[in-house]
Amino acid sequence: MTAALLEVEGLTKRFGGVTAVQECSFSVPPGTVTALIGPNGSGKTTVFNTVTGYLRADSGSVAFDGRRLSHLDPGDLYRRGLTRTFQQPRVFRELTLLENLAVAAHRRRWAILHRGVRAEDRARAQKVLGEFGLGALAENKARELSFGQQKLLEFATVLMGRPRLVLLDEPTAGVNPIMVETMERHIRELHRSGITFLLVEHEMGLVMRLCDPVIVLDHGTKLAEGRPAEIQRDPLVLDAYLGA
Repeated sequence: MTAALLEVEGLTKRFGGVTAVQECSFSVPPGTVTALIGPNGSGKTTVFNTVTGYLRADSGSVAFDGRRLSHLDPGDLYRRGLTRTFQQPRVFRELTLLENLAVAAHRRRWAILHRGVRAEDRARAQKVLGEFGLGALAENKARELSFGQQKLLEFATVLMGRPRLVLLDEPTAGVNPIMVETMERHIRELHRSGITFLLVEHEMGLVMRLCDPVIVLDHGTKLAEGRPAEIQRDPLVLDAYLGA
């Protein structure tokens, strides 16, 4: 049996007297597009933020590629091959698209201070931007992009680190149907190239078309896991989420 690429065990995160994630355990097999779904407030984004080092867990463990990680740092995880996007795209608005990708290629705090783009970074950035349909805008400032284009730009930046696992936090939220199709196409293409994905997503049509397995959270813990058709029939899921 193939070992999980990401293994989360007993993850718990509290905010004061509120337990947002409680004893949550799940795994992401390599070569999958795995979904993490659940009703609003079920702890999905808190799980993402904890797994990727933006929040410190109160208890539990995270292992990536068979190695337990005692200290979760976003920059270190990026260099190991685990990266993520956010619900609201995080881009450097006053940098060009090329500069955004050049900074992402190194993921160092000092990189933003060096506005020059090395030839090898420029070539790779141009290639990635072209694949995302943003090549003609390479010298534009990121603030000139639409919301959907900024989401594409953020998605493009995570690829500069040549990731093995990408966590996408609501990649289609707030974008039009054409952009939803664009996002789905890119995920499929990148998945075929060997990248594993974990998605938080509310668009159930997309989840059922694209993802296998599907993990369902409710009140901060895993409620169910299975193939899309199984999840659609699960009475606990229908009660907690799909039927809500």
